[in-house]
Amino acid sequence: MSQRPKVLFVCLGNICRSPLAEAAFRAEAERAGLDAEADSAGTGNWHVGDPPDPRAIEQARTQDIDIRAYKGRQVTEDDFRQFTHVFALDEANLEVLESIRPADGTAKLSLLMDVVPDKRGQPVADPYFGGPDGFVTTWDDVHEAARALVAQLQG
Repeated sequence: MSQRPKVLFVCLGNICRSPLAEAAFRAEAERAGLDAEADSAGTGNWHVGDPPDPRAIEQARTQDIDIRAYKGRQVTEDDFRQFTHVFALDEANLEVLESIRPADGTAKLSLLMDVVPDKRGQPVADPYFGGPDGFVTTWDDVHEAARALVAQLQG
């Protein structure tokens, strides 16, 4: 690969799904020895500067991953120039990202679950309005995608 992968995961508020996706990818990249950068952001600005949802923090902790220091931020046009890949966690966020992508943006843009062959086009369910079980499901999805993405990037 000619360029070090720089991957951005984007959901709505950057406190549930995208921080977990970032954490899963970081863990899988480290396990596989892949030199990559990762970050997460939201299309909305409600949680800029906030830590992840306590339920997301707890779910990551069950995987021995500490995301308490993560801080919410809003995606910017510059992200499309700085990252090699931008992954939306659902179709609504993909549409927002497509609408703000600058003409000189070079990042590959797609749905995260598109990296999992039998889950192309599927969203990562938003666990925000549910209980802790939703965060387990979210983790399972983003972890599966992280494994597939790391394998793809190493390919």
